[in-house]
Amino acid sequence: MCGIVGYIGPKEAVPILLSGLKRLEYRGYDSAGIAVISCGKIHSRKIPGKINDLIGVIAKEPLPKAGLGIAHTRWATHGAPNKVNAHPHSSCDRKISVVHNGIIENYLKLKESLISEGHRFVSQTDTEVLAHLIEKFYKGDLKDAVIEAIKKVEGSFALGVVSADEPDKIVCARQDSPLIVAEGRAGRFIASDVPAILEHCRRVVYLKDREVAVLDNNGIRVFDLNKREVRFKFDRVLMGAQSAQKGGFPHFMLKEIHEQPAVLKRLLSSGAREIRRFSYPRKIKNIVIVACGTAYHAGLVGKYIIESLARIPVAVDLSSEFRYRDPIVDKGTLVLAISQSGETADTLAAVREAKKKGACVVSICNVVGSSLTRESDHVFYTLAGPEIGVASTKAYTAQLAVLYMFGLELARSLKTISQNSFKASWKVLNSIPALQAEILKAHRSVEKVGRKHHKFGSFLFLGRNINFPSALEGALKLKEISYIPAEGYAAGEMKHGPIALIDEYRAVVCIAVSSRIYDKMISNIQEIKARSGKLIAIASAGDKAIRTHVSETIFIPKIDEFFSPLLVALPLQMLAYTIAVSRKCPVDQPRNLAKSVTVE
Repeated sequence: MCGIVGYIGPKEAVPILLSGLKRLEYRGYDSAGIAVISCGKIHSRKIPGKINDLIGVIAKEPLPKAGLGIAHTRWATHGAPNKVNAHPHSSCDRKISVVHNGIIENYLKLKESLISEGHRFVSQTDTEVLAHLIEKFYKGDLKDAVIEAIKKVEGSFALGVVSADEPDKIVCARQDSPLIVAEGRAGRFIASDVPAILEHCRRVVYLKDREVAVLDNNGIRVFDLNKREVRFKFDRVLMGAQSAQKGGFPHFMLKEIHEQPAVLKRLLSSGAREIRRFSYPRKIKNIVIVACGTAYHAGLVGKYIIESLARIPVAVDLSSEFRYRDPIVDKGTLVLAISQSGETADTLAAVREAKKKGACVVSICNVVGSSLTRESDHVFYTLAGPEIGVASTKAYTAQLAVLYMFGLELARSLKTISQNSFKASWKVLNSIPALQAEILKAHRSVEKVGRKHHKFGSFLFLGRNINFPSALEGALKLKEISYIPAEGYAAGEMKHGPIALIDEYRAVVCIAVSSRIYDKMISNIQEIKARSGKLIAIASAGDKAIRTHVSETIFIPKIDEFFSPLLVALPLQMLAYTIAVSRKCPVDQPRNLAKSVTVE
């Protein structure tokens, strides 16, 4: 959730840290803070609110020039988002300062013990416990104190620590929360995610769980919890700094919607080679897909794809539910774990549970070097590049594309698809980027519908068959960024309850593309129309009949229903975006949400 960044080097730390924070703001924006060391003292500024507010405070109350500092943008877990609870947090003597992403599960017990020893707490956060623990164990070596402190901690953490007594050093550590260290000509860095450091360096180290790194002017060293130095290797980040910028678009979300044709074109070329090379197990008894949020909706589409092509039973489970029961998986089970960030706490826990039971784990992920990729038996990367907008767009369609390719290659391996059908399906897949580009060129028709309906108090999204998950995803997008209550349903379920909600105040989005169940969808539309529901249809180009039933229609290129989710996603995303903008909502930073859910 939260984002942390740290810097040590020859340049002035404050502007570098603030720039890094801006690129991590998608991880949380309840409060922000910064601490630098100058003249043997820690100087800090903290505020509730967003990073621009922190920049304004520093403009009025400048920090001293310094070549070392740490900074934080917060998504609140423990304690209200106010100045006192903002990071960095300090020790009693104010000589140690800590920034933290994660949750300290045993913080109350630790806090009570520390208070009994005379430590004074000022915040309601779990993080402050770390500052006091490190102070307790500090005997002149910050690294040793951090190691001793985290040995006492239960939970997840990525933390950066500085001490006024060692003003030329940053110590960082991680457990179940993402953290990288990096170096370049500008100096050395710690960060929650790669975009924070892209403009300065490309050499990064993805720290492993329970590793501690020390950054100083001589370099980077990594240690285990036994204080033994361990070897590490640098990875080179290939993405450019411009990939984490808006590129002339008003919002990251709109930029990322428009990037989808290029992402799929790249994936169908480079990514396809990796998917073809995978050694598909011949003795798969069943497949279980685990994911959360938008990735879960991609998994639901994946169930239709894989069962249709490979004729293997597929179960789709929310990671947060899978991990808390005794799931029926064994050596004959293939687990597909889907996560954009590769750091989703519940999905990581689900994977660990599956591996304990002997299952083979294949992950579909966007972030190289993330925890999920390291814990999987095999990885299919979605190659979507940085996704900064909190509401997932290009990552979703990239996940779908991987699932289509996976399903086709698995079916060929199991001989459940003819060679002609296999080639024909790949031909359709390769046509998708151009069809997506057509949809984006016609964006004004979607915008017109969105502006017309932005004042409705609630929405219902209906779909059938492989587009039932599309209805769920459309409702989620609208909820996330416009705050309008929205529900997604299988259209056949409408008469089992949801039809009671239909009246002139509710808008209903019906996914009515050309399909074998098209007439069933038209029947649902007629039932809604009879009850004065305000209808919006997503239909296939050339469908003249739909206009006799629905006055507001968004057309997409005609395609086999089986592949239509890759096209339907775009107008649903654009509709949600337009409605949110019309309502003046903060599209890229919706309230209470963060991009990467790294805590339970």
